[in-house]
Amino acid sequence: MRLALDEAAQAPSHGDVPVGAVLLGPSGAVVARGHNERELSGDPTAHAEVLTLRRAAEAAGSWRLDEHTLVVTLEPCTMCAGALLLARVRRLVLGTWDPKAGAVSSVFDVVRDPRLNHRVEVVGGIEAEACADLLQHFFEAQR
Repeated sequence: MRLALDEAAQAPSHGDVPVGAVLLGPSGAVVARGHNERELSGDPTAHAEVLTLRRAAEAAGSWRLDEHTLVVTLEPCTMCAGALLLARVRRLVLGTWDPKAGAVSSVFDVVRDPRLNHRVEVVGGIEAEACADLLQHFFEAQR
């Protein structure tokens, strides 16, 4: 989570919400990393999770990222939760929950919906306070 927090801390330098992600391979080695770049790129899909999955798939030469673990500072939104399913990510480790838009438990539970063909193991609340503080400071500065 510390690496994901380091990624998240880079996002405000270009006006983006501080969310960071790191994808770990089966051995635990870092395969890819990313942070929000919506403002930087003008791309509404440039969330930390999606960018990290794209980079990992490119590096692996395959969209299948089964046996991988995504570590992210904020509970994924619906788009990112769907991307985790489509990439067949095995495990999600998240920092703080998102009561307004979270799609892993808070608002929806996309990644564990039994109607879908894949489910993701979820471990939540890791470094939750540090992850929440980063977001809170960012939004306080925006006001």
